[in-house]
Amino acid sequence: MTTKRYLITGGAGFIGSNYVSRLLSRGEEVKVFDNLSRGGAERNIQWLESTYGKKSFELIQADVRDDKTTREAAKDADVIVHLAAQVAVTTSVVDPRNDFEINALGTFNVLEGARVSGRNPIVIYASTNKVYGGMEEVDVVEKETRYEYGNLPFGVSEAEPLDFHSPYGCSKGAGDQYVRDYARIYDLPTVVMRQSCIYGPRQFGIEDQGWVAWFIIATVLNRPMTIYGDGKQVRDLLYVEDLLDGYDTAIQRIDQVSGKVFNLGGGISNTISVWKEFGPMLEQLAGHALPVKLGDWRPGDQKVYVSDIRKAKQVMDWAPKVSVQEGVQRLYQWVEQNKVLF
Repeated sequence: MTTKRYLITGGAGFIGSNYVSRLLSRGEEVKVFDNLSRGGAERNIQWLESTYGKKSFELIQADVRDDKTTREAAKDADVIVHLAAQVAVTTSVVDPRNDFEINALGTFNVLEGARVSGRNPIVIYASTNKVYGGMEEVDVVEKETRYEYGNLPFGVSEAEPLDFHSPYGCSKGAGDQYVRDYARIYDLPTVVMRQSCIYGPRQFGIEDQGWVAWFIIATVLNRPMTIYGDGKQVRDLLYVEDLLDGYDTAIQRIDQVSGKVFNLGGGISNTISVWKEFGPMLEQLAGHALPVKLGDWRPGDQKVYVSDIRKAKQVMDWAPKVSVQEGVQRLYQWVEQNKVLF
């Protein structure tokens, strides 16, 4: 198999470092493009260097808002996986300009870097389920421990109307649509992945982003936890290795998937409510009760979001392999074994 040259923006982040590790383990050439601003980024780089060697990849400490540096990094790439982003809805509400410049302008810079390189590289874009907005018109049923869709038995499909909600939804949605359109207008082989709750090792979750990891970290380290809303909100969880299988499959099948959009999440079989069901699972792993505070609902927080992942199954023959129970156990064990990192 021919070695490819990969550019991973946000390559020091949670998803990025896991993907870089996978690529290095199979001998690919990798550039990691990251400004190292996020908590855990430097620890992830140290892990990659100690595991594979300092010269195993090229680290470009830079920002996707810098057009010149981004173009330079993209000029010889065969594949660009664009993960660099401002990732929290709450942060976007406080500082919408910064959110816009990182997510919308940053994505535009990456696309332009790909286009002007003349190499027609594959571009995989990590989008978000937030592009579907609050979905207020969708019927939601309240059950004892969770909310459920009243009439979407498989979850939300890619045909759901876009409704960008929150500055974060707008900035990521702008990137989402630019990535789609560069396939149409410039024939650039791009794929949009609208991702649900991704979780797994090397996720240094914080309260307003990466909630699965945050609750596990708080449990292991006895930190206080706040539940926003009533804890019945439902999400579909996708273990990071399953997500990366999706990236690999899209790259392998680029002729079939170029210009397409896919929901990549755990789907209907990997759903859990954020506290009413996740809490007891954590208490069982911890071996004791967990005290939590209740807070107000946060803006843009959907009562239910579940991805309909049938298109990815049909077009790419992709489906999650790791169950929520197994994935949460794996992450819990990783946090316990790596307390020194937190």
